Amino acid sequence: MKTVMIHTEFIKLGQLLKLAGLVDQGSDAKLLIASGEVMVNGTVAQERGKKIHPGDVVQVKNGETVTVALKEEGGC
Repeated sequence: MKTVMIHTEFIKLGQLLKLAGLVDQGSDAKLLIASGEVMVNGTVAQERGKKIHPGDVVQVKNGETVTVALKEEGGC
């Protein structure tokens, strides 16, 4: 299982798939999602722009699992 750290409130699903190295480009993410091979928190994802928040779990039918965590801003 991979963990992707983000510093914002959310990341879009297509961006997450690219950041996690599961696809090379946005069009690949679109095809993967359209084929029903991506689930978010156990539900099949249907849109590349779905907002993924810290704590969400994304699974791809090839067996890859990605969790999203919030990167804490450090220091004063």
